[in-house]
Parts: sequence; structure tokens; C-alpha cells
Amino acid sequence: MSKMSLYIGAILGTVFTFLMTMLGSSVVFFTKESIKESTQKIFLGFAAGVMIAASIWSLLLPAMEAAEEMNLPAWLPAGGGFVLGGVFLWLVDRLVRKFRPKKLSHGSFLLFSAITMHNIPEGMAVGLAFAAIGSADGSAGNLLLLNGSSPNYMVYASAIGLALGIGIQNFPEGAAISLPLRKEGVSKWKSFLYGSLTGVVEPIFGILVTLIAGSVRPLMPWLLSFAAGAMIYVVADELIPQAKDDDGKCLGTFGVMVGFLIMMTLDVALG
Repeated sequence: MSKMSLYIGAILGTVFTFLMTMLGSSVVFFTKESIKESTQKIFLGFAAGVMIAASIWSLLLPAMEAAEEMNLPAWLPAGGGFVLGGVFLWLVDRLVRKFRPKKLSHGSFLLFSAITMHNIPEGMAVGLAFAAIGSADGSAGNLLLLNGSSPNYMVYASAIGLALGIGIQNFPEGAAISLPLRKEGVSKWKSFLYGSLTGVVEPIFGILVTLIAGSVRPLMPWLLSFAAGAMIYVVADELIPQAKDDDGKCLGTFGVMVGFLIMMTLDVALG
């Protein structure tokens, strides 16, 4: 397969994941103009559950698997990247009040930042998957857990499957951005825009990594776990505290469980 075909495949794959983020963000157009506080807590809990599950199955576990294939201790890049991601977002947290867009609250800006960072390694993973198609020894495809003897058509099918899986997973993530923004009073169109923007990084970094796959691959375990640390920081610092209610209904808690269940099911079912 020619290099141009690989680039086209990477473009189509990552643009698909971006469009699925947009589709998830569009859910905001089907919500009521005013959102009750109880519904708001469900949305926040749902976003937290999605991010916790994504951090585990989309980021930390693949980071460990990729590290083992590089003959590294699985815990080293997973733990190191996780800590770095949390510390990085803590630093972002300190700067948020000065530099965030006026329309976004402190928590929403952190959520936007974390999911955007989460989408960067996902876009890179899709790019690496398509780069693996043209790799004679399959080395670029190790992130997909394929051995070097796999024929190219199997690698190609795996690349398509990875893009499809990440795209479907992006649907609830887009909603996890746009719905909480809407409940804060941000207009539907701006909520949709902010939710969609979190997915723009996927085609950008997907194409970039296709061009420089060999030099980027060793960093993937660290990048994946870095994004996980950033996401868990937001969940613990902002989403779960805001989703907690004091009336004993536990709506936010059930939102966490539903979001976690949906994202876990998508991650496991779609590989």
C-alpha cells in the first residue's frame, strides 16, 4: 500500500473519530432550555463515570500493554505518566482563573482541557495503526497488539476497527462536555462548539504521528497514562464533588455508575 493511501486512511479514520465527538456534542440541542439541578448532577456524574472508565480501559491498560511489548515494567510509564498528568493539570488548575474563557467556569475549563488531552493519544493511536499497514515487520503495529508476522490486510482491519471503536467511545465524551456547559447557561451552539473542539486534536495528531510513527511510538505509554492522570484529577477535584447531592437521592452517584458502565462496555466490547 502506498504512503498516500496510508495518509488517506489515517485522515479518514481520525476525521471519523472527530465527527463522532461532534455527534455526541450535538445531544445538547435536544435538551430543554432550562436544566433542573437534579438533572445537572446526573450529567456531571455521567461525565465523571465516562472519564473514569476511559482512563482505565482506553488509556492505562493500553499504556501497560504497550510498555510490556517494549520490555519495560508495565507500572513504570503507567504510574509515571499518570503522576505527570495529574501534576500538569494541577498547574493548569492554578492558572485557570486568570486565563480561561469568560464563558467557561473553572470546572468546565478543566474538563475541556482533560478530555482534549485524552483525545490526543487516541488520535495518535489511530495514526500509528494506519502507519503499521505499511510497516514490513509490523513494528509500528505493536500498539495494536499484533505480531510482526500478521499480514497487512489483518493490520488494515485492525486499524479500521480501532478507529471505529474510538469513534463510538467519543460519542459519550462529546456529550460529557456539551451537557454540563449547557447547564451552566452557555448557549447550545457554544456548548456544541466546545464539545466538538475537544475532538479536533485527533485528526491533527493522527496525521502527524503517521508521518513520524517510528520516533513517537516509544512515548505512547507515557502519553496515554499522562492523559489518564489529567482526567482523574478533574473527576476527583471537580466533577464528583459537584455531582454529590445532600438530599439522599444519590442522583449524581447513579450518574457516575451509568456513565462508567456505558464507557466500560464500549471499551471492552470494541477492544
